[in-house]
Amino acid sequence: MAPRATARSPSYILPSVVALSLLSLVVVVYKVDDLATQTKTLAGHNLDPTPWHLFPPKTFSDETLHDRAYKLIHCSYLVCRYRNNDIPERRRPPSSSAKAPKCPNFFRWIHHDLEPWARNRISAAHLEAAKQYAAFRVVIVGGKLYVDLYWACVQSRAMFTIWGLLQLLARYPDRVPDVDIMFDCMDKPIINRTEHESMPLPLFRYCTDEDHFDIPFPDWSFWGWPELHIYPWNEQFRKIKRGSKERSWRKKEPFAYWKGNPDVSSPVRTELLNCNDTKMWKAQIMRQDWEAEARAGYEQSKLSNQCNHRYKIYAEGYAWSVSLKYIVSCGSLTLIITPQYEDFFSRGLIPRVNYWPISPNAICPSIKSAVDWAHGHQSEAKEIGQRGQDFMERLSMDRVYDYMFHLITEYSKLLDFKPVSPDSALEVCAESLICLADPKQRQFFEKTTAYPSASPPCTLQSADSNLIKRWRQKNKEMMEAVEDMNPKERRRLN
Repeated sequence: MAPRATARSPSYILPSVVALSLLSLVVVVYKVDDLATQTKTLAGHNLDPTPWHLFPPKTFSDETLHDRAYKLIHCSYLVCRYRNNDIPERRRPPSSSAKAPKCPNFFRWIHHDLEPWARNRISAAHLEAAKQYAAFRVVIVGGKLYVDLYWACVQSRAMFTIWGLLQLLARYPDRVPDVDIMFDCMDKPIINRTEHESMPLPLFRYCTDEDHFDIPFPDWSFWGWPELHIYPWNEQFRKIKRGSKERSWRKKEPFAYWKGNPDVSSPVRTELLNCNDTKMWKAQIMRQDWEAEARAGYEQSKLSNQCNHRYKIYAEGYAWSVSLKYIVSCGSLTLIITPQYEDFFSRGLIPRVNYWPISPNAICPSIKSAVDWAHGHQSEAKEIGQRGQDFMERLSMDRVYDYMFHLITEYSKLLDFKPVSPDSALEVCAESLICLADPKQRQFFEKTTAYPSASPPCTLQSADSNLIKRWRQKNKEMMEAVEDMNPKERRRLN
């Protein structure tokens, strides 16, 4: 019997299958790359700088296109969805017997900052109108955080701001209300009170002033500023305080000292350069070259090594400056050139209690006058510096989280709609941020990971508009008293 013939596949089948497979792979790769080029991230991928404050766009040339596409899709779409939702081992519910302390008095500014919306509340239309001024939108629903990105932020500001919010959710689980927030990450308030009087727009940022509606919120550097090698706040404060004790008051340099970048379109800092004369103006003014510092590993710019003068100067930059908390932490007599802008805690600082005010209209003579006064009142000058350092020590991360909690809680009460995550927003979790982070950022994230608090937030005191008025009036009087201060005025103050 002849052997049975076996059916043979046509010769073109295998090549066709291979070709179809390759074509499918090409389509998949194309779609992956296309999705990656449309995916915006908190690290700055596929985002342009804010048009109201331009800066060089971010580049990500250290990754191949394939690796970058995989990273963006994995970190943005998969990590939060498949993360481990186990309860942290250190989770400890608040003790029923734990009594919350009263919040510091400056927390009452929360009521003042939100007062424009107390009567008519905040509508979805308010948020939509504020969007044109925002770098991103944060929506918290059911304990999950979503971010809608519009513009890139300088360096890692956006990443660390969102990280801080995620740690707030971890610290007070099930206590942070649903909320919808527009946020800008640049230094200058933008919602002018006169221009927007008929419809105040709610916009969170790191500072505000009397002429704007912008709502101040703790800045990103409380969780660290890796680009400048500045550590998370609790750790950085300990380093500064330890450095401040290396020299006794008598052994500290008897001059007013400032070190920073004057090339930021700041009239105050430009004028301050003219004060660099220890004989005439009793001041030492140092130009900070950040590019040179980066090449040298930031060895000459450590904040803990900059507390060797009895008097330290704070000067605003392009607008508000993050440096205030580090300068006051030194325990030197802080000479604050009367600032235009306020952040959330600076309104708790009191002239001649925590610092000495300097006239912006006569900077050099005012600095000399302050140093001359301090030379004749060493004990009092030292005490003012110490009270400034004590204030900053009380501003622990516990209080920072409490401020965030109360501000968001009070703000949420003003919303006249139920927050819902927009379709264009992506969920962000701690794991997705760690996924996007570089090694230095990841290190700071690990240092600042929060766990449920064993105690409740401090108790927010009720609104007190008279307290705010008294604070502003006292500050105004003190500023006027130091305007072109002369010996006669010094005697009047004593």
